[in-house]
Parts: sequence; structure tokens; C-alpha cells
Amino acid sequence: MKKLFSTFVCLVAAMAMMAQGVNFEPEGTTLEQASAKAKAENKLIFLDCYTQWCGPCKKMAREVFPLAEVGEVMNPKFVSIKIDMESAYGAPLAKKLQIQAYPTFVIFNADAQEISRFLGYHAASDFLKVLEEKGKDDASAALKARFDAGERDPQFLQEYLASLTAAYKGDEANNVAEAILEGKEESFAADSTLRMIFFRNVTNPFAKAFVYTAKHPEALKAAMGAMPVEMKIQNVLGNYQRQLINEADGTATLDQARFDKFSALLDELGVANADHYRLQTLITLSEKQKDFPAYVGYVKQYLANPALDADDMQLARWVRPFAGPHADAQQKEEMKAILRQRLDDIAAGKRQPMTTVGNMRLSRPTDELLRMLIDAMDGKMPQQ
Repeated sequence: MKKLFSTFVCLVAAMAMMAQGVNFEPEGTTLEQASAKAKAENKLIFLDCYTQWCGPCKKMAREVFPLAEVGEVMNPKFVSIKIDMESAYGAPLAKKLQIQAYPTFVIFNADAQEISRFLGYHAASDFLKVLEEKGKDDASAALKARFDAGERDPQFLQEYLASLTAAYKGDEANNVAEAILEGKEESFAADSTLRMIFFRNVTNPFAKAFVYTAKHPEALKAAMGAMPVEMKIQNVLGNYQRQLINEADGTATLDQARFDKFSALLDELGVANADHYRLQTLITLSEKQKDFPAYVGYVKQYLANPALDADDMQLARWVRPFAGPHADAQQKEEMKAILRQRLDDIAAGKRQPMTTVGNMRLSRPTDELLRMLIDAMDGKMPQQ
């Protein structure tokens, strides 16, 4: 009887656990720890990549993961973990895994080798269907193995690129796009399919097709218009500039070798505002390092450079670290002086206040915003 009762208790406990939905590991569990547990339990790993601000992430956590039917499927098969991709541990992992949209769900084998991934909010029934498909789908791994082995058949490359694009794996998609465009750097502008691959998938500023286009944009501009080509060049350079800072264990360091190589490329390409990318990198780095004397110095260098121009919204973003009561008084005064100088320029007619950002109309012109920022830095409540 005692043995029967113990068995009954175990069954009830198991049923209760399954009724709780997905049994995620405790907050802070790393992918390495999940791998160790998955090996011990002969399971796969399910990783929920989320951020604090992501609405669909919260909806999944609220509506799908707590459901018993979802837990019944997942708990026997997966070691499930959640990682905030903007945390000290999550940020470098997001960079390594090329996570670009949220939520992203990644399935690994027990050795933490990726099997597949999928994105976005799914209702429970749809989520389980996709999970079943992705949990046994090793097509991505097989395609990667073929590419790494040197296969370059055009049809295969197109298939692999489509797979990577759908999975938002930007770095790998760039590599395949470079392979497709190899030898076509001077002619791809005439081919609509190749143009689309360039615009959608080339993210490496050192790619031959990008370097040629940055130096000789005429053919692509004739086919696509000047603005899309100029925006593509700016986006590639701007996104790469953000990759020059390494973050790990809550610290930020400059990848000096990559920074120097990128800086030399900017000069080679003849980028008119090359110092924008250099200084913006150093401004971002010093903020992450909380080196605010250096931060203020780089902002001043930017504003003193006649080839550069920071708009009012950029100034507003730059003063954010100095809005709190604990900011250094001298640095705060230096940043307020920058805002006052901009207001003087607007009052003198040297500049016009901004009323729109892109296609968005601002609720008030930016000269009012800058005055509010100065008041806030002085500890004054904004006037309604």
C-alpha cells in the first residue's frame, strides 16, 4: 500500500508539473548550463530569445507557454530556457546567434549546435505545429555543411540563401550572397534578381560587390534610383560601425583591429562623412564604458568637424546620460552649453527647428524640446 501511495504521489506531481505549461529553467540559466542538462536527460534545447520591450514576447509568455497542452509536448522533449537578449549575458549571445527580431525561438541539440529557428508570436496550435516541424528539421544544418564544403551550384546557393533569409541569419546570408555575386561585381546592377540579393542580403562593407558599388554607384543608381543606393551604403556602413564594440560580462571594449581596418576602408571608399562613423563608434563606446569625460570630448569633436552635422534629435540623444541628478555637474554644464548654442543658432535663423523625423510629425518643434531638456537638466519640471 505504501509503495502504491508513493507511486500515486509521483504521478500526481508529474501531472501537476505538466499542467503548469512549459517548464522553463530558472532565470539566469545559460545556454552552456542548458546543454549540460540536455546531455544528462537526452533532450533538445529550446531557447526563447526575448527582450523586456517586446510585445509579442510578452504575449507568448502570457498566452502560450503557460498552457498545459504546450507543456505536455515540450517538457518531455526540451530543456527550455529564456534569455533576455539585452542582458549582460544575452547581448553577446544575440550577436553570436545573429538574433535580429523578437521573439526568436532557437532549437539546439544537446551539444548546443543549432538545428533550426522560427520567429514571432504563434497561437498555441500553430506554435506546436511549427515546433514539431522545426524540432526534427535538420535541413539548415545540412545546407550549411554543403556550403562549408565548397558547393557553389547556383540553384543550391539560392535555396540556402532563401533559408537563411527566412531565419534572419544575416551574417550567413551575407556570405552566401557574396558567393552568388562573386565575379559579377561590375555587372549585377543589370540583373533584377542579383540587385535584390545585393539590397536584401549584403551587409559586409568589405564585400567586393559593396566596395565596387560604393566606388561606382552609377549603374545601380540608374536602375534603382539614387536614394535607395545611398541609403543602402549608409545602412551597411552604419550597421557595421555598431559591430566594432565587443560586449561581454557587462564590459565594453573597442575591437581596435576591426576599427582600424574599417577606418581605412572609409578612406578608400572616399566617404564624405567618414568621421561620423569613427566618432559615433567612440561616443557609443565611451557611454557604455561610462567614461563621460571622453564622451563629452568626442561629442565636441563631432560638432567641431565642418564635414559633419548633428541634427536636433541627435543632440537630444547625446544629452540623455546627463539628465539624472547624479551626473557630473561640469559635464552637465558642457552639454547644456551645446544645447544653448543650438538654440542661439535657431533664434538667429542659422538653423530651422525640426518638425518631423522621417515621415513622423513631432508633437512640438525641436527648439521647444531642447529648452525642455535644459530645464530637466536643471531639475525643473516641464511646463504643460
